[in-house]
This record gives sequence, structure tokens and C-alpha cells, in this order.
Amino acid sequence: MTAASPPEILRAPLIVEFPFTRSLGPVQSAFLSGLRERTVLGVKTSDGRVMVPPVEYDPVTAEEIRDLVEVAATGTVTTWAWNDRPRSQQPLDTPFAWVLVKLDGADTALLHALDAPGPDAVRTGMRVRVRWAAERTGAITDIACFEPYEGPAGGAALPHDGDFADAVTGIVAEARLDYVYSPGRAQTAYINALSDRRTVGERCPSCRKVYVPPRGACPTCGVATTDRVEVGPAGTVTTYCIVNIKARNLDIEVPYVYAHIALDGAGLALHGRIGGIPYDQVRMGLRVEPVWTEGGRYPDHYRPTGEPDADYDAYKELI
Repeated sequence: MTAASPPEILRAPLIVEFPFTRSLGPVQSAFLSGLRERTVLGVKTSDGRVMVPPVEYDPVTAEEIRDLVEVAATGTVTTWAWNDRPRSQQPLDTPFAWVLVKLDGADTALLHALDAPGPDAVRTGMRVRVRWAAERTGAITDIACFEPYEGPAGGAALPHDGDFADAVTGIVAEARLDYVYSPGRAQTAYINALSDRRTVGERCPSCRKVYVPPRGACPTCGVATTDRVEVGPAGTVTTYCIVNIKARNLDIEVPYVYAHIALDGAGLALHGRIGGIPYDQVRMGLRVEPVWTEGGRYPDHYRPTGEPDADYDAYKELI
């Protein structure tokens, strides 16, 4: 007789993105506009230091800085680290070095990529120069990367008025995180039960609270929760909010209601959308039940059951 194999733990690739638009002040506007024109600008502080990339306030004195200067597109590597597995949207798609480069005429270093055949070709103190992108739009990526350089050093920083035609006044910062997520043993069982249109939590053997979704351990008692309990399917709205802003890629007309719902038998509330009732008629204590779509792995929304509202004392501890 062979032992049963343990259930497969779920895993899935996930992407978290938060692109946002930010406006630029005069210093950053001049810096990015200059990159588009193959010009590297920095700022000079009151004590004569030249900072590249430029900042608007002195990090030591907090004084406002507006004196723009032009520095060379050549410089010296001050430190580096080899990247043998480039990720998507990094400057190069082949192994490269991350380097801090102090450009000729600057007193601070700029972080960027160095195109080199291998780590043995990189060293602190090596001379490099900017490799400009073929198409430049007014972004840090206008510097495609740095490359080794054997020519003469650039001169001292020279004053610059920072004026460029069609100056860059804003950028879109595309924050993104790619990773593989595993919900673990407890939530894998929870997700698999949802595909069978059941909601399963886990009970703490000490305080007896039923966690839905289960967490694998009780955060209050610090002990494992292995006793699985089926809850619901109906529940009670404990609190809610009205959503008036339409989310991208979400085909739901606004306004709609998102609520915390305490399923019968659960020790805390989960969240879900309320449908089947005008948004201005949703209320605390409303009794609701899940609505499943054909082939759905989780409830699409919750709708009123038609039961009388729950008494406040029955759910006040779950708000």
C-alpha cells in the first residue's frame, strides 16, 4: 500500500505595476531635456561641488540649487557590480556591469550600465564614456549605457542656461515588480475549495477563531491552524465603501459597492463586491450570498439573500 502524495502547492507568476506621471521642476526638466540633445547637465552647490545627476536642494545645507553646468560625457568608474542575469526592461539584454561613474567635471557619481564582455574587463578606475541611444526622448534611457574609453579626459564643468526647445516637463515612472507567488498549503486548499464553490477556513486549536482565508497559523496565538472548517456560503455585510472611480481593465460600471463580509461560521470578514441591489441600498447587517459565474474559480459578487438584516450585536466584533 502506497502513501497518498501530498496535494500540489499552487504557484503563479504575478506582475505588480504602478505607472504614474510626475511633473518636473526646472532642474530635472533641464537635465532630461539635455540628455535628449546629448548634453549632460549637473548643478553647482554654494561650496563649488558639481552634482550629477542634478538635484534641486543641497543634501547637506538644504539650500535651493539652480546653477546649471555642463559636464563631459566621459568619466571614471568609482565602483561596480556584475549583473549576469539581466531582467526585462534593464538597459542591456546581455550580461553587463552596474557602475557608478564620476563624469569629468562632476564631484558625484551617476549610476548606469556598462557594456563589457565580462567581469574581468571591468575595474574601479577604468575610463568610460556615454553611449547615446539612437532615438532619444528626454529620459535617463537616452544614455543607452557606458562603454570603455581610452581617449582624453573632458574639461571642467561649464555654466549652462538650461534652455532647450520643447523642454521635457513630465515623465511617466513605470514601477513594476515581476515575481512568482505561492499561496502555501493553507491558501492552496482554500483556492482549490473555491473552485468547487465551497469556502473553507482553518480553526485555531487555542482561541477557536476560524480564519477565512486561512493563513496556516493563528497570528494571535502563534500556533498552526490545521483543522479545516467549511463556512458560509451566506454572510453579513459588516462595513462597506462606495467606489466611484472606474479601475482600468475592470468591466464594472461605477458606482458600485465593495464590502467586508463575515461568512457564517467565520471568525473574521473577507471582502467582496455587492451586486443585485442599488448601491445606495447596501447597509451594514445586510445578509448576502455568493454569485458564481460559469467556470469561475471564485464568487463574482455577493447579492442579498432576502433574509432580515442581522442584528448589530451579531457582527460588531467582526467590523
